[in-house]
Amino acid sequence: MEDYDYSKILERARSKLPEEILNKERFEIPKARGHIQGGKTIIANFNQIASSLGREQQQLLKYLQRELATPAEIDGPRLVLGRRINASLINAKIEQFAKEFVLCVECKKPDTKIIKEDKILTLKCMVCGAKHPIRSKI
Repeated sequence: MEDYDYSKILERARSKLPEEILNKERFEIPKARGHIQGGKTIIANFNQIASSLGREQQQLLKYLQRELATPAEIDGPRLVLGRRINASLINAKIEQFAKEFVLCVECKKPDTKIIKEDKILTLKCMVCGAKHPIRSKI
């Protein structure tokens, strides 16, 4: 009969987990890189930001338009905002977006999906399985 020592069972269970779960890397949101051109602000790495958050560009665009109170359009991999905006404000709004629409409330991992259940948007974590309603609109 096998030895049922707790530490051996725990070690065996950990060896069967995927490496992504055991990886302790901290999730980092890329900082917005861009410049002001005339009366407009251009974010050069908008595509990279949206993909690192795991969300569609349109979702992030709509959120930034509402929060920054400015018209905007996607021009290839970059975003063109309709007025001059400080980079620190843009980065703060992107971090706020991540907290509301990307990071799990329970485990703080970015591996989430937005699902719609009975007209309610819910953030479902693929790591811990938690579901939480999203309070604000995209």
